[in-house]
Amino acid sequence: MDRYDTSQIEPKWQKAWDEADLFRAVRDERPKYYVLEMFPYPSGRIHIGHVRNYTMGDVIARYRSSCGFSVLHPMGWDAFGMPAENAAMASGGHPKDWTYSNIDTMRGQMKPLGLSIDWSREFATCDPEYYGQQQALFLDMLEAGLVYRKPAIVNWDPVDMTVLANEQVIDGKGWRSGAEVERRELVQWAFAISSMAEDLLDSLDRLEDWPEKVRLMQENWIGRSRGAQFSFEVETAPDGHGAIEVYTTRPDTIFGASFVGISPDHPLAKTLEAEDPDVASFCSRCRKLGTTAEAVEKAEKLGFDTGLRARLPGGFVEDLPVYIANFILMDYGTGAIFGCPAHDQRDHDFAVKYGLRIVEVMRPKGADRDDGIELPAILEAPFVPPKDELVEYIRPVAGPDQMTGQQAIDHAVSWFETVHRKSDNVDRQLGVGVTKYRLRDWGLSRQRYWGCPIPVVHCDTCGVVPEKKENLPIRLPDDVTFDVPGNPLDRHPTWRDVACPNCGAPAKRETDTMDTFVDSSWYFARFTAPRAETPTDLDDAAYWMNVDQYIGGIEHAILHLLYSRFFARAMVRTGHLPQGTEEPFDALFTQGMVTHPAYVTKGDKGQPVYHLPEDVDVSARKVAATGEAVDVIPAIKMSKSKKNVVDPMDIIARYGADTARWFVISDSPPERDFEWTPEGAEAVAKHLSRVHRLATDIARADRDANEHDAALEKATARAVHEVTEGIEGFGFNKAVAKLYEFTNAISKSDAGAEARRAAMRTLAQLMAPMTPHLAEEVWQMLDGEGFVMRAPWPKADPALLVDDTVTLPIQINGKKKAEIEVAKDADKATVEALVLDQPAVVKALDGGQPKKLIVVPGRIVNVVV
Repeated sequence: MDRYDTSQIEPKWQKAWDEADLFRAVRDERPKYYVLEMFPYPSGRIHIGHVRNYTMGDVIARYRSSCGFSVLHPMGWDAFGMPAENAAMASGGHPKDWTYSNIDTMRGQMKPLGLSIDWSREFATCDPEYYGQQQALFLDMLEAGLVYRKPAIVNWDPVDMTVLANEQVIDGKGWRSGAEVERRELVQWAFAISSMAEDLLDSLDRLEDWPEKVRLMQENWIGRSRGAQFSFEVETAPDGHGAIEVYTTRPDTIFGASFVGISPDHPLAKTLEAEDPDVASFCSRCRKLGTTAEAVEKAEKLGFDTGLRARLPGGFVEDLPVYIANFILMDYGTGAIFGCPAHDQRDHDFAVKYGLRIVEVMRPKGADRDDGIELPAILEAPFVPPKDELVEYIRPVAGPDQMTGQQAIDHAVSWFETVHRKSDNVDRQLGVGVTKYRLRDWGLSRQRYWGCPIPVVHCDTCGVVPEKKENLPIRLPDDVTFDVPGNPLDRHPTWRDVACPNCGAPAKRETDTMDTFVDSSWYFARFTAPRAETPTDLDDAAYWMNVDQYIGGIEHAILHLLYSRFFARAMVRTGHLPQGTEEPFDALFTQGMVTHPAYVTKGDKGQPVYHLPEDVDVSARKVAATGEAVDVIPAIKMSKSKKNVVDPMDIIARYGADTARWFVISDSPPERDFEWTPEGAEAVAKHLSRVHRLATDIARADRDANEHDAALEKATARAVHEVTEGIEGFGFNKAVAKLYEFTNAISKSDAGAEARRAAMRTLAQLMAPMTPHLAEEVWQMLDGEGFVMRAPWPKADPALLVDDTVTLPIQINGKKKAEIEVAKDADKATVEALVLDQPAVVKALDGGQPKKLIVVPGRIVNVVV
């Protein structure tokens, strides 16, 4: 084929690969390599971000296959969730039809990319065969004590009548309905992830091939803290509430306490609101606030003085007012705190608002301030030093007057555990040292239809009864409607009403479905045996696990990855994964986003109006049809709302898949954002056409003896070495840069045809992970045997990587004017002679001699005229 016609070349090779079943993962005697990209949600269209993500994985998969590994590179669909349900509500259709239609569309868009995916392992998380095995996992985890039911404070959308995740609460409103979200206590199913908090945290140190920023994000999310837990006595409290237990990470500030605060959901607050309408009204207002830490921090600090007073036993701290406060959450610590406004910003804001005393405990070392302990409430700001900073303690709980915060905390914990009173010479324990974690158990109940049904039945006689495994999967009913808000499963008697699996009496199914994060927390294990009649096949899992290289966006750094780590541990404990796979992902790579300029004008009311790139005269910065001036927003994330999305199908139709693949990995390091530009795609297409033309010319050249060409062989070895390093180190842009250079070397070489054919075949091998279709075409043109992907990856002769010459720049009076190439071991006299013979030097000397000629061996030559 004379012309580089991608519309002919690419389908031809995709058909050949399929017929050869080239990408089927096989468990055999070879070493394995498991590469996995985070699977997509079937929204209906792939975008350039998908192309970049899956090209990166494909480069690794194809490279490892050429290196002799049995490669597992699967694909599936994260298919449950609210978008499908919302689409059904909007269109009157069914989430199942919407989802599977989108899967068909996206699969059809992905296959032209030439990805080396084993499509025989494909599944969607909404397949009953998949979620039925997820239900089996749930039952085993229930038996192992890793999942349970508990009352929990949740975000409740009163319009959609469902629990919302924190991320779905925006400015206190439901993200879809816009209704004011309420805090409500519901009985929820939860995974006991907090029971593994210590292991999940400590094991981060072993994940050496994970980005440091991801490990730090998980570390902060798990949030280990050491503090003291103790109780205040409450005077004239309702029966059963004579003590308020608190947990604090700063027990060293106890002598600065000015109030005790409790959550609106604290048992004492609930008792008080049952008796006092004013308390009930205040607590109701508080419950309008979302449960996220961000919502709590942003909200105005509000409190209700209960009239109760608290004291620390032994009289160390007395007469503290007890407030119900909107910034205290029941699901962290004990749901109660003591406030030290002199050394905490939130407590300070609260104390100033309600006129509470501010008692100083510590001050900066060497600060010149009054010796008075109690400061006025108009203190401008609290003093909050880092824990490692040495400060002066005015009121130390224990220890010297000058300590770091951490030293003071340690002394304070010991003091709470053993307090010595001189008055009666008795040691008594006021509290205990406690290690707590910010990580909370994972509430998995969702009041939604389009999710995995929770496989339990509620029986009036037997209570909560696990479904029998032989009855799995518990399938979602198809005959549901969405014309009424709420969960359709609650209104489906023929599905909901069943016989108890235990006693046979009338009972009801659990109508909550699982959080969709569950679906994506074990799919990597299912890929090892996607047709197994149990969640996994242990022999297959033992061969394929762990995932050697996982690739996905930084936005999944916390929840998805943390939940997957928990699930792997749970699956080991319940016998579904072998020992040693508790950390499922050996290496993690988080790629940057794909960006594109956006073009915007102002609407009638000053609102931004975005325009498609094809509707804009970019050079004139005007809307082509109207001549209206546009502002260009450079390099922002592609978004349908900003009309700066590039359709990969358009790129493939115009330039071919190899151009799209090459461009998305060529322009910047893969961990950074990448800007898509039409000019860049055009340049890549021209280069690949040039490679095809070069291969065609070399293939047609007269054959000669199989001679060697030292320069070309050296360039080949260097290319093999640097491209291999680039791929293995995720420096794909560096590998591509070297391939440009190698192409130029072949093009400029005056070596014989056979030497250039050999170099061109090596170029095809090196390009194969990035541009597989063109590589196969070139490989075939130049008599390569079989498929290029099955050819062993080339190895560089170490002897050819040693440079025997060096290039020396020549400076004349401090400015570079020329350069020479000399043997590495050339002596000074030889170098000087070559320098003096350079035209630029001859011209500068004008028949004279240099004042100085300084040779720095291997680096530079300076000529002073």
